[in-house]
Amino acid sequence: MKSLLRTAVAAAVIACTALPAAAQDQVGQATLIRTVVTGASGPLVSKSPVYRDERIRTSKSGLGEFVFRDGTKFAVGGNSSVVIDRFVYDDAKTFNRLTLNAARGSFRWISGKSKSDAYQIVTPAGTIGVRGTRFDIFVGPGGVTSVVLLDGSVRFCGANGCRDLRRRCEVVVATPGGGVSDPSRVNRDIFGTVGSDAAFPFLSGRQRLSRGFNSAFGGTCGLASASMGTQKERGGAKERSASPPSRGNDGGGDDGGGDGGNGGDGGDGGDGGDGGDGGDGGDGGDGGDGGDGGEGDNGGDDGGCGGDCR
Repeated sequence: MKSLLRTAVAAAVIACTALPAAAQDQVGQATLIRTVVTGASGPLVSKSPVYRDERIRTSKSGLGEFVFRDGTKFAVGGNSSVVIDRFVYDDAKTFNRLTLNAARGSFRWISGKSKSDAYQIVTPAGTIGVRGTRFDIFVGPGGVTSVVLLDGSVRFCGANGCRDLRRRCEVVVATPGGGVSDPSRVNRDIFGTVGSDAAFPFLSGRQRLSRGFNSAFGGTCGLASASMGTQKERGGAKERSASPPSRGNDGGGDDGGGDGGNGGDGGDGGDGGDGGDGGDGGDGGDGGDGGDGGEGDNGGDDGGCGGDCR
């Protein structure tokens, strides 16, 4: 009898330790997984549940989209790590408190149905108070943390107090122990400020989110052109060597598309130039008739943000 009792107790202990997340309350579930995204019990797939205290990690190219029980949408970009730290239910469909600990990487937050002060995101450089909104976060080398507002408002509190973001495409940058910067309009200098050109991949176009996770206004806050410009510079020599000789003015439209990202040397110089500035204006889409048409479309998005980001 004692032997049977000991066996039963041992089996119970093994069962509890083997599935730690399963014994906890479910916070939400994955709705999209690309490449490698892992949770407490291993790789996640679409519809995998996520639990309190579960750490979610992504590979360099990994992407996970999650929807929490109150409708909050949370995207995790490549090379990221975040813990669903704690939560308290207000009722079956809302949270009285939901706290996430973002340790490293890129994230997009879109608030759900819970009251705005229920949400809190902890980073190495300070705490983000959500005010019913959507925004992107990047936690980079050394814990340097930046936030770009896409809609609503956000409060970031660090060593030197709190700063409020209220205007679309505003950014703050915070360092551990060094405080939070004043809000300003984000531009491509942010990549140097945070020490990584992989920052804000959902705005730069390095990673694509599903429709329900896109920015409310469809823009990129001017960051997509920075990513595209870098890619074109790297591939410029190859593109030029592989392209046939210029046809001069007779080839105005096509040449404008091919060289649009770099300022447009194509015939009909005026149109080619507009194509080159496509990162910030709608004419970039027209330039996209050439080999880089896809990038021209992103230029159009930038124009949407650049024209009215307030």
